[in-house]
Amino acid sequence: MRRGFDGLAAQVQHTLETDPFCGHVFVFRGRRGDRLKVLWWSGDGLCLFMKRLEEGYFVWPQADSGSVALSAAQLAMLLEGIDWRRPRHTRRPVQA
Repeated sequence: MRRGFDGLAAQVQHTLETDPFCGHVFVFRGRRGDRLKVLWWSGDGLCLFMKRLEEGYFVWPQADSGSVALSAAQLAMLLEGIDWRRPRHTRRPVQA
């Protein structure tokens, strides 16, 4: 997790063979699974967000092809440390 803007953008270009300025969000996870970096192009510059969980780890998708497409809801759950593969409601609806 030592790479910054340029290193992560180069990794997107060479490993994923994608343009880092295309508007997609690219998420990188640390080896232990408790740290994330998110890289995206905002239209006038690259943005970099980093998050470290105090407890637990980020549930990481299996990437057979090198990359995985997530919905906005799945990305939000991933960033919150929620297991986005099996989300559960916090309470059950009660019949009236």
